[in-house]
Amino acid sequence: MEMPKAELSTPSSSSSSSSSSASLQNTKEDETLKTVPFPSAGDRAPNHEDDLRSFLLPEAHHLPVTPPSAIEANFTCYFALDFLKPGHDQYIYRHANGLCVIGLAPTHVALKEEGGVVRVDFNVGKSDRSEMKVTGKRKRNAKHFESNTALCKVFTNGNFFLARCCVKGSLLEVNDRLIKQPDLLNTSADREGYLAIIMPKPADWLKIKDSLLNYEDYKKLRGII
Repeated sequence: MEMPKAELSTPSSSSSSSSSSASLQNTKEDETLKTVPFPSAGDRAPNHEDDLRSFLLPEAHHLPVTPPSAIEANFTCYFALDFLKPGHDQYIYRHANGLCVIGLAPTHVALKEEGGVVRVDFNVGKSDRSEMKVTGKRKRNAKHFESNTALCKVFTNGNFFLARCCVKGSLLEVNDRLIKQPDLLNTSADREGYLAIIMPKPADWLKIKDSLLNYEDYKKLRGII
């Protein structure tokens, strides 16, 4: 019995044409890749190191002449000039949380007296402000005062001056260090020599804010360079 001969399969003409076309396309792609320059690693990645350096180390001409003080960095400075009496200049340093630090401005008449401040008394008649104690987060026992309420008496040699609240609000504390160290008013009235801390209500603050001066206007009016 005669066995059938195996048929040998040969690639069709269409398969041959496809293979030739694919080979030609690959050759063209290889030539294109050779001619197109690839960016270096430094060009491909953003230069985060330079961006960080420029942020942390700004150019010298962008920096202020003098760095801001802790007060300038954390508080907005306001001033009440000639408050109720000529020469009674006081400052109000307002924190972002609403707290107001009250004190004598550098141009307050008491600080210009010969010998400076010699005594501070928080007993202003009806009550002694230094004996007021506020407790808890709700500031229990805090007394509410008007802007013209007296905070303390500031004594110089042969004279005394009444320092005022300047803002309407709750008296949270007074700086009782001044009782034993009144000289703090002569050396650092804008820092350790502050008088008191008051928390005004937002609505009350907006009412008094427009009557106050910012630091630049204060310096101009008082001729401070």
